[in-house]
Amino acid sequence: MNAYQQNYRNIYRSRTGMILGVCQGLSNRFDVSVKVIRIIAVLLLLFTGFWPVVIAYLIAAYFMKPEPIIPFETTDEPVSTSYPHNASSRAAVSHLRNKYDSLNRRITHMEDMVTDKEYSWDQRLNSE
Repeated sequence: MNAYQQNYRNIYRSRTGMILGVCQGLSNRFDVSVKVIRIIAVLLLLFTGFWPVVIAYLIAAYFMKPEPIIPFETTDEPVSTSYPHNASSRAAVSHLRNKYDSLNRRITHMEDMVTDKEYSWDQRLNSE
C-alpha cells in the first residue's frame, strides 16, 4: 500500500481487484493479504450457502465507493490506466469526438472551396 492509499482509511472497492474489487478493498483497508480475505470469502461461500454470500458480496460492491484515483505526481502508471472508464468520461470523449468531427467537416469544406478551380477564377476576376 502506498502513502496515498494510507491516507484513505475508509473501505473502498479496489480498481485492480478480480471481481468488483471487494476483497482487494477489504485487504487494503485492514492491511491483510488479499489471499486471506479471498479464502475467508470462499469458506463463507461453502459453509453458509451460495446465495447469501453472493448477495452480501453484491450489496457490498454496490455500497462501497471505488478507490480514489491516484493523482499524477504519486503514480508511475500512465494516465490511461490510472483513471476509470466511467459514463462521465465516455460522455466527455464522445463530446470531444463530435466537436472534432464537426471541425474536420468544416475544414474539409473550406479546403474543397479553396482548391476548387472556380475559386481560382473568381479570385482572378474579383482582384482586378
